[in-house]
Amino acid sequence: MTGKGFKIVGLGEILWDMLPGGKQLGGAPSNFAYISTLLGNEGIVASRIGRDALGNEAVQQLAKLGVGTANIQADPVHPTGTVQVEVDHAGQPKFEIAEGVAWDFLEWTPAWQALAAQSDAICFGSLAQRAPASRATIRQFLGAANKGAVRIFDVNLRQAFHTKEILAESMQLADIVKLNHEELPRIMQMFGLPHRDEIASADSLVELHGMKLICVTRGCRGSLLINHHALDEHSGYQIQIGDAIGAGDAFTAALVYEYLQGAPLTRMNETANRMGAWVASRVGAMPVPRDGGIQYELSRIT
Repeated sequence: MTGKGFKIVGLGEILWDMLPGGKQLGGAPSNFAYISTLLGNEGIVASRIGRDALGNEAVQQLAKLGVGTANIQADPVHPTGTVQVEVDHAGQPKFEIAEGVAWDFLEWTPAWQALAAQSDAICFGSLAQRAPASRATIRQFLGAANKGAVRIFDVNLRQAFHTKEILAESMQLADIVKLNHEELPRIMQMFGLPHRDEIASADSLVELHGMKLICVTRGCRGSLLINHHALDEHSGYQIQIGDAIGAGDAFTAALVYEYLQGAPLTRMNETANRMGAWVASRVGAMPVPRDGGIQYELSRIT
């Protein structure tokens, strides 16, 4: 923990969402780190960009938003990551993710080793592990973290960038696992487990992989949290959707914010749903709060 609160790292991809209306900076680690910063912690992105205009703009934009950028590597060969995004009539995004980009080549360095040892929480996903180089680096980062650091695995089953082995190994490494209600039955099927209902399936994953907390987000229906001792369900908030890009990452960041403070499941669920709803009510994954600040914005979600 630092003078800025907890040191929280978003580890993995950094990319630009190329939307019909223009480009927006994204990637789950960046979105997660930004919301962590909004909540008063030291949000840091550990990723890799190309030595190109998109990479420079990404670093400048994150720095302007208060996110730590010193651990974003620059790749001399591979370009900054991009995603072609289409948003459907319900505000849900569909993605086509470019391959062979800078974040597929995350490099283990002394600077990253030092960052890992100092971190209070590290959020990583399945997408950034699609390439062997980055997968190995992410494992090294998690292995170098101090014993007290909270490791959060954010499942992402978009396109074909995942395997049963990556998912199982990542769950074993994580203290917290977050996935959505569409991913849960797919994971159960991949693991050869029966999917009866969300509670039973989530509970079986806790028993199988030993994580301290599992979260199943349910879109407009809220979310489910389960640990070894209890469960909590939140019905979510009915809002006017701007777009849903980054809402899940915002949920994760707020969940971790409360978890690090030792909050009960009910408070974790409440804060996370409010944050996810706020981001979903705005356009883009990194909206800037109005003059009243983020706590004022969250208080207006009802």
